[in-house]
Amino acid sequence: MGFRLPGMRKTSFATNQASSKGMDVAKGHLAVYVGEKMKRFVIPVSYLNQPSFQDLLSQAVEEFGYDHPMGGLTIPCREDLFLDITSRLMRC
Repeated sequence: MGFRLPGMRKTSFATNQASSKGMDVAKGHLAVYVGEKMKRFVIPVSYLNQPSFQDLLSQAVEEFGYDHPMGGLTIPCREDLFLDITSRLMRC
């Protein structure tokens, strides 16, 4: 069972690693990698100003620092928690 959240895309990291970088991220959006499976989500950059998302960013800095070997923004939380936070942000 699945659901689709408008304004956010999810793809696997392995699939997108081979694709051209940045080509599928619309202006005003940002790709992030979430969870143990490193699922890729494309989110609006406006989320970066939200306190709940800034908490996730703080966790990322604590775990990976600013120089992560993957090069992308990796959020170290469960995928379901990320979906919960972003779905709340979409309603605002």
